[in-house]
Amino acid sequence: MARALLLAGRGRGRTSPNPMVGCVIVRDGAVIGEGWHERAGEAHAEVNAVFNCPRGDIAGATVYVTLEPCSHHGRTGPCAEYLAAARPARVVAAMVDPNPQVAGRGLALLAAAGIQTECGVLETEAHRLNEVFVKYITTGLPFVVAKCAMTLDGKIATRTGHSRWVSGPAARLRTHELRDSLDAIMVGSRTLLLDDPSLTTRVEGRTGKDPIRIVLDSGGALDPGRKVFHQESASPTWIATTSEAAYLFADDVLRLAPGPGGVDMLRLMQVLGERGVTSLLIEGGGTTLASAFEAGVVDKVCFFIAPKIIGGKDAVTAVEGVGKAKMDEAVMLRDMQCEVVGGDLMVTAYVIRD
Repeated sequence: MARALLLAGRGRGRTSPNPMVGCVIVRDGAVIGEGWHERAGEAHAEVNAVFNCPRGDIAGATVYVTLEPCSHHGRTGPCAEYLAAARPARVVAAMVDPNPQVAGRGLALLAAAGIQTECGVLETEAHRLNEVFVKYITTGLPFVVAKCAMTLDGKIATRTGHSRWVSGPAARLRTHELRDSLDAIMVGSRTLLLDDPSLTTRVEGRTGKDPIRIVLDSGGALDPGRKVFHQESASPTWIATTSEAAYLFADDVLRLAPGPGGVDMLRLMQVLGERGVTSLLIEGGGTTLASAFEAGVVDKVCFFIAPKIIGGKDAVTAVEGVGKAKMDEAVMLRDMQCEVVGGDLMVTAYVIRD
């Protein structure tokens, strides 16, 4: 199963809105075939693994798969029926498929066909691998990652707005890998005006996938000269706004009611989910991150902390806005992990829901 999870991760950023799935087939103590879901719309992991077996023969084998085989018809046929016809002796799944169209039906179909089934092997790891899929398929909302690069004293820019570069090259590369793995990226108009980022993906050794670029602009302050509106990219640039401005330079405009501090963030997440956006990376700035935390839409944080001190009460902080009045009102996090990335510290954690 550990090998199947490793294989599943090879589809990261390419399977949306489907989950990442890996499959390993074993007979007589030896691996006879393996595969993973490589891209949405293409063959599922189980089909690829069987195809890679000698003559496609898996009779009497054990199939290890990171997610319960599907039982419904989508862009491909049901894997549970496919496996039932191939007659393995046993199918072991890491976790039940949270998709209401499956939710145990795949394993039940296999059991009814006389195939031994087991579920729950490395379940925690499998759930973490597909945290985006689990959130989206059960709520219809995107999985939201709040990211920033800040100094040790919590600043993301100096008092003059200068911010290049807070973090080092290794941290910036990790940020591009995040962009490559998620559906969309969002910044506020202030970040666009100060930094003029491209919001594209650049990863070493391979072609990255550009996320959909989303810019928040509640005041109609944007102009067509920003880089995000002039990218040779397959991904569009959308503007989410409360303004009636035309924005003829954007690929699409999402007009929303105002919320605290600008665009109604919760409604924006609902609109993105309706458009099939399963995951979103919020890269700032401080006002945008504050609005996201205040609206309760953030699922995970990824903060890069640079060994620098800027100081100054007018320097831009990572999360601005009004802030909490009491310490026990703070947004609480769980499962915090720290990793040294180049010369910086990367801290990831999950937001605790009430």
